[in-house]
Formats: sequence, C-alpha cells, structure tokens
Amino acid sequence: MDNLFYLAPTQVSFMDWIELHNETQLEEIRERSANRPQLIFKHSTRCSTSALVKNRLERAQPPADIDFYYLDLIRYRPVSNKVAHTFNIDHESPQILLIRNGQCVYDESHMGITMDSVVDAAGVF
Repeated sequence: MDNLFYLAPTQVSFMDWIELHNETQLEEIRERSANRPQLIFKHSTRCSTSALVKNRLERAQPPADIDFYYLDLIRYRPVSNKVAHTFNIDHESPQILLIRNGQCVYDESHMGITMDSVVDAAGVF
C-alpha cells in the first residue's frame, strides 16, 4: 500500500482561447467578425457555474471557423463593462457573445451555453 497513489484523469481541452485583456481588442474583434464569427466567453473565476460551463466548452470540439476569446471578468472588469456597452448586451456571467459583422448576433448565459448552441447560432460545422 505504500506505493499506491492516485492519478487524477487528465482533462483534454480542445479549446485554443485567445485572452481578451484590453479594450482595444474589441475593435479587432469587430473588424475580424466581418470575415469570420468571433465568440467572447465572459468567465467569472469565482463562480462554480462559470467553471462548469468553461469546462464543458473546453471538452467539446470547437469549430475551426470561429475565434474564441476568453475574458476573466474578475481580473478585467473594465473590459467586461466595455463589452456590454460596445455590443449593447446586459452583463451576465457566465456569458457568450457571438459577433458577426461588428454586431452581437447571439448571446447566451449560464447553463444555456453549449458548443452545439454556438455552432447552430454561427451556422458553421
């Protein structure tokens, strides 16, 4: 028994997040959204629901046609406020915003956030 130890299963993450950490990135997101959908995931590091949703997104295969941005809204509260103002969306957490042609065309929060809903809203596979 002295040689026994527990190994937690390794979690596989398919997500390649782009960290959203300053307000100037919002203009880049608007510009890029003219060519391909941009998704912003607003995450609270203090919320268990947000952690569950983040984990669920990371375990799903993301479509290659969408850029995925991760915003730690506790650390970057002013950026989070600017996101709500820029895209005319009420703040929620966790929350996703799908940006196309400079506009938020879809947003969802809490347990409504799934990769399937992102794919459906974006119209990509």
